[in-house]
Amino acid sequence: MEINKIINTRYATKIYDPKRKLLKEDMEKIESLLQMSPSSVNSQPWHFIIADTPEGKKRISKATQGRYVFNEEKVLNCAAIVVFAGKTEINEDYFEKLLNKEDQDGRFLSADFKADQYRGRKFFVNKRFYEYKDLAHWIEKQVYLNLGFFLMGVGSLGIDATPMEGFDKVALDKELNLHEAGYTSVVMVALGYHADDDFNAKLPKSRFDKKDIIDKI
Repeated sequence: MEINKIINTRYATKIYDPKRKLLKEDMEKIESLLQMSPSSVNSQPWHFIIADTPEGKKRISKATQGRYVFNEEKVLNCAAIVVFAGKTEINEDYFEKLLNKEDQDGRFLSADFKADQYRGRKFFVNKRFYEYKDLAHWIEKQVYLNLGFFLMGVGSLGIDATPMEGFDKVALDKELNLHEAGYTSVVMVALGYHADDDFNAKLPKSRFDKKDIIDKI
């Protein structure tokens, strides 16, 4: 799908058709989008949980109770729900694991390049930890880079999506044992196809005029 069509037609789906499922080949493309997203210094500080079964979506829906109940139907009726989680720390073991994977994939033309990558990545991550003291926020930024890449990608597949921050992160982290694995939930995205009565599908987009948000110098 042409990019201008995607940005002018995609929207946050409010009501999903529970009868429509995602094709297997589309699910494989969805996983590739999550895998191949860019991140600062190729840090990839994320993990994803995909629920596309009634049982899986029911587990995720435990985080959409109480004040977040407005998102429960989206979770239960969508074809799949993706939980985007970020790492709770980046330590030396992770630096080594990431560097070794890059080496295996042929990223380094020499040992010097590998050493430079290690030093450069550690410099930027440690700057966030020790100087700015905002490593957790920086990790969330990387997750949101993935989110933007992901939303554009699923839009190109003709799949509807709804990014959601409205859920109980404590409940979801507990349900999915994310803390034990070294992660915490950041955002969720429902995927599928809108129902005929989805009011938001028929509403025009509203954005500030270009002249109000863009200066050219």
